[in-house]
Amino acid sequence: MKAHATTQKRSEDLPEKWYLVDAEGLVVGRLAARIAKLLRGKTTPDFSPHLDPRVHVVITNADKIVFTGAKWKDKQYIHHSGWRTGIKSITAEKLLLKKPEDILANAIHGMLPKNRLGRRLNKHLRIYRSGEYNGQHDAQQPEPLTIRTRVPKKSD
Repeated sequence: MKAHATTQKRSEDLPEKWYLVDAEGLVVGRLAARIAKLLRGKTTPDFSPHLDPRVHVVITNADKIVFTGAKWKDKQYIHHSGWRTGIKSITAEKLLLKKPEDILANAIHGMLPKNRLGRRLNKHLRIYRSGEYNGQHDAQQPEPLTIRTRVPKKSD
């Protein structure tokens, strides 16, 4: 008896999906985990770890995200300029004022694989601060996606 042949999916055969996410009031880590899972294709029934699932995510209102606890002041984003003694750091509070998109981009990038596939999936993510997105990706007909996460308590 001959066994049935298994067919392998190819990235080109998969349909392209676009999602539109409003990040207003959502916690950074919880949002990033769900977006990374979506970009990776783990929510699809035919997940293959080596494939690009061709899922694109557009995030709006990136400047209205929240952190829990005292992370606005305590969390440090560190990078190196390439020069001797060129280590630089910036708090999350200052980065929100300067480049709010980078907070979400760093969080999501940290949850994707660190190889060619991860670099390709990074390009499927578009992040806009409030008022900056005015329908640039409407031709792709993105589905609005509501992400339900636990909302942090208001600290008085």
